[in-house]
Amino acid sequence: MPRTRASASHLFIPRKASRAEQRAARAGFAEARRQARRAGAPPKHRAEERLDPELRPAYPLSGRPGSSSARGGKLSLPAHRMTTATVSGAYPFLAEGGLGAEGIFIGRDVHAEAAFCYDPFSLYSSGRIEGFTNPNAVLAGIIGMGKSALAKSIATRAIAHGYRVYVPCDPKGEWTAMAQALGGCSIALGPGLPGRLNPLDAPARPASVSVGDWSAEVRKRRLLLLAGLARTVLKRDLLPMEHTALDLALDLVVAEADANGTVPLLGQIAHALGSPARLDQALGNHAGHMGPAAQDLAHALRRLVHGDLSGMFDAPSTVAFDPTTPMLSIDLSRLGGSGDDTALVLAMTCASAWMESALADPDGGRRWVIYDEAWRVMRHIGLLERMQSQWKLSRGLGIANLMVIHRLSDLLSAGDAGSRGRVLAEGLLADCSTRIIYRQEPDQLAAAASLLGLTGVETQAVSALTKGRGLWKVAGRSFITQHILHPAERALFDTDARMSAKGAEFTKTEASLLPLRLREVQ
Repeated sequence: MPRTRASASHLFIPRKASRAEQRAARAGFAEARRQARRAGAPPKHRAEERLDPELRPAYPLSGRPGSSSARGGKLSLPAHRMTTATVSGAYPFLAEGGLGAEGIFIGRDVHAEAAFCYDPFSLYSSGRIEGFTNPNAVLAGIIGMGKSALAKSIATRAIAHGYRVYVPCDPKGEWTAMAQALGGCSIALGPGLPGRLNPLDAPARPASVSVGDWSAEVRKRRLLLLAGLARTVLKRDLLPMEHTALDLALDLVVAEADANGTVPLLGQIAHALGSPARLDQALGNHAGHMGPAAQDLAHALRRLVHGDLSGMFDAPSTVAFDPTTPMLSIDLSRLGGSGDDTALVLAMTCASAWMESALADPDGGRRWVIYDEAWRVMRHIGLLERMQSQWKLSRGLGIANLMVIHRLSDLLSAGDAGSRGRVLAEGLLADCSTRIIYRQEPDQLAAAASLLGLTGVETQAVSALTKGRGLWKVAGRSFITQHILHPAERALFDTDARMSAKGAEFTKTEASLLPLRLREVQ
């Protein structure tokens, strides 16, 4: 399209024209020149001039002209001083910086819209978070909110970072398939199964510990195990003479085992407790007879040898602990089917004692120990004492303990306020620098806020958490994190397979017999 060209030329003004005529001529020339410029302008500029003045942009597309255009990075504003509290209100687009990019990828930080990574060993060794004093963690959440998937995801990704994972007790058998998929192994214990574990096995002595000191440590652990088993069966605290009877019986059995080149067994301990003459002879000239004191202990330990737990812990171990395996779990799903979980608790005590003794080597590297369904142990002081010992030694042994429970109030079921069990349970929580809280029922919010010291905003957030989203409190710092699962992890961790599986269809033979069966029922 040809462009319209226009121009304005100076007009001849007579010399004798008046000043008014000269001004009018100059004004006419200026108007003609303006019209000429408008006629020669491109069509888009002419379209802008036809716009409503209210709709015209204040400045051209190139920006505000002049020295105040703020272009070229030369913006200069006067200094203004204020407190951080004022700044957070004046500029609310601030978010938590997170824990850094080092560690296990968990998911997405909801508020910061950034990746959330967590590694308790790195946080402890770096010291960049004030108040992070131990690598232990507690995970609480109601059923169906994804806490089991989070625990398994942490275990899976920890193996990718070079850590090893151990599950001392798996009451539901959910970790077996996962351990096998990751190149580890699972030990299944139960009536009629070939697996055997001797909880009195002595672990290998660390190179940094002398023979005498290690012998005293092994003896102490065995006495604590025997006392815990007896206390669980008798459902009461042991008397002083009963502790003496266990001490004497253990020394007798260990001396005979060393002389024969074998290992002590629970059955031999029960037999020694049932022999009052041997105990009295070992006691020497001290006043009193050990027969009446050892009678209840002998019957209590007999359950592990000839009772419903026979064949699991009354023989030498058939499985050797392999410290190089990436993951090891002990499957106890065939126990605890009845209402009384005493058998399961006894098995958990023996299995955890066997594994914990194998983990006593401080040179074994960094490891995760996961206590799934830990709410089962809250009513048993013997197991709580064992867990407290593991919690206290976690830093020296290079172990991060993860306790998985349903509700924070499970810790309150350990006993009345001020009781031994209650103090132990609250001590476990106090020794966890990381608290992960998934959604809690409304009637549990008060207990959770009291035990964890949650603020009003955090308590309200816990009540509204969706599936896979949890409140992470890491040494006083709080994060709302959305756990992200890989599709392969989702298929491996699925604990609702039976709820979503299709029902079995009738075969043709069964379908033909169905009307007959209905008539028989009628």
